[in-house]
Amino acid sequence: MSYEEIPQNAHTFKIVLVGDGGVGKTTFVKRHLTGEFRKEYIATVGVEVHPLVFYTNRGPICFNVWDTAGQERFGGLRDGYYIGGHAAIVMFDVTSRDTYKNVSVWYRDIVRVCETIPMVLVGNKCDIKDRKVRAKQIIFHRRKNIPYYDISAKSNYNFEKPFIYLARRLMNDNNLVLEKAPALAPPIVSVDQKEMERNEQELEEATKIPLPQEDEEEF
Repeated sequence: MSYEEIPQNAHTFKIVLVGDGGVGKTTFVKRHLTGEFRKEYIATVGVEVHPLVFYTNRGPICFNVWDTAGQERFGGLRDGYYIGGHAAIVMFDVTSRDTYKNVSVWYRDIVRVCETIPMVLVGNKCDIKDRKVRAKQIIFHRRKNIPYYDISAKSNYNFEKPFIYLARRLMNDNNLVLEKAPALAPPIVSVDQKEMERNEQELEEATKIPLPQEDEEEF
């Protein structure tokens, strides 16, 4: 199978991808074709690295996305997973409340090793009708002043948004945009566009609700 070369002049960054097992991290990175063709296994850390190439008005950017390869099942990740990370994506599953409750643990691990790197929170599987984590319940990102995106890895919905945000932060350029769409695998499922619009509206409205006290249960 043919694949495009990673441009030699690409700006390259290490992205750590974390979240509970089963939230869809591997499915997410495998949507991008260059990353799937080029993935590399690092045995010493027990991870797969997927180089995802994006073409922007600031030149090509290669995000080397580190995927846990299931290591999180064994009680967290070694510091070697985080060391040298330029940015991070924290993922939970909108059909599983427990995976959202554990976001704070993943965030803490990143900050402990990487301190103030740019970070994005994403809720995967928003294509599934039986959503358990509603927009008004997603407040962790507001507490930490990081962006949040609903995504659906299997449909490619909002796939590029976390990467555009991180690219703008890492390149220090809020005007950075993609010059062409990323090379993604065809969608496996489709999303209900009206449902997605309702979710986006709910997320927007949720930002206007005052944050509850730290010790208040969000569910």
